[in-house]
Amino acid sequence: MKLLAHQSTNAKGKKNAQFDKYDSHIMYLLPTLDLCPMSDLAGCREACLNTAGRGAMNSVQQARLRKTEYFQNSPDKFIEQLHDELHKINKRCYKQGKSPAIRLNGTSDIPWELYGVPQAFPDIQFYDYTKLPTRRTPDNYHLTVSYSGANSKYASKVRKTTHNIAAVFRHTLPLYYLGREVIDGDKHDLRFLDKQNVVVGLLAKGKAKQDATGFVIDL
Repeated sequence: MKLLAHQSTNAKGKKNAQFDKYDSHIMYLLPTLDLCPMSDLAGCREACLNTAGRGAMNSVQQARLRKTEYFQNSPDKFIEQLHDELHKINKRCYKQGKSPAIRLNGTSDIPWELYGVPQAFPDIQFYDYTKLPTRRTPDNYHLTVSYSGANSKYASKVRKTTHNIAAVFRHTLPLYYLGREVIDGDKHDLRFLDKQNVVVGLLAKGKAKQDATGFVIDL
């Protein structure tokens, strides 16, 4: 069972291929409450991308369940295998003249810096979306904080972040939101390439299209 999937296995990741320099990989676990601790407060559980696209397939959900249970039941072995896969990716990219880009939280929100994963690979670029706006990560781990208007307390915290902010819109992207320029986040997934102090605009997908919690923004 592989933990990391190549960019070519999902629609968003395929768009990363336009940047020849990078070879991106992503890991999908299930967004359980212990792996997505802010999901209830942020009101994003119903709109979660876990079931968007291929994620709706039972086989995909079962694979994510196996990896999630592996992490929960045998975290040391899980981290050991993750390190092994990252070493192999790094070695292969070096031979190909590419730079690895790793997103560890495809559908989870684990602070991997607490497990020492990005620190163990300082020459790898890690990146993620997160709903934990106070996380402190090493320089090679780029975070984009995910906004939600479903909870005013959470929304207030996100507005204060110095990180870029991701926001999901139902139909169209505005030019500005929260006092920041909005860029199109659906053009690719390599968030560490974005300029600073912007809102990364994303259009609602999957169950998010029917969201009524305030997580998806209506203009």
